[in-house]
Amino acid sequence: MNGEVPNIKKWVVFYPVYINSKKTVAEGRRISLAKACENPTCVEIADCCNHLKVPNAIEIDKAYPRDFMQRGRVRVQLKKEDGTLWNPAISSSKF
Repeated sequence: MNGEVPNIKKWVVFYPVYINSKKTVAEGRRISLAKACENPTCVEIADCCNHLKVPNAIEIDKAYPRDFMQRGRVRVQLKKEDGTLWNPAISSSKF
C-alpha cells in the first residue's frame, strides 16, 4: 500500500453474525451450520484475515442492522486496486 491510507469504504463488509451458529438464517446467518462457529468476534475474524494475509479493518462502533446489540464489523479487501486477488484461495465473499 506504499504508506497510503486505504479507502476501506469499497471493501467487503463482514458482520460476525454471518457465521454465528447460534443465529438462524432469518436472524442473519449466511452459511450452513456445519461451517459456522459459535459466537465469533470481530477480533477473531480479523485474526483469521491476518493469517490468510488479507487486508482488513475492524469497525467496532458499527452495529448489525437486524441486531443492534451485536456491535462491530470487519471490512475485508479481497481484491487489490488492479483487480487481482490478495489471496488466490479466496476468490469471492461467498462461502
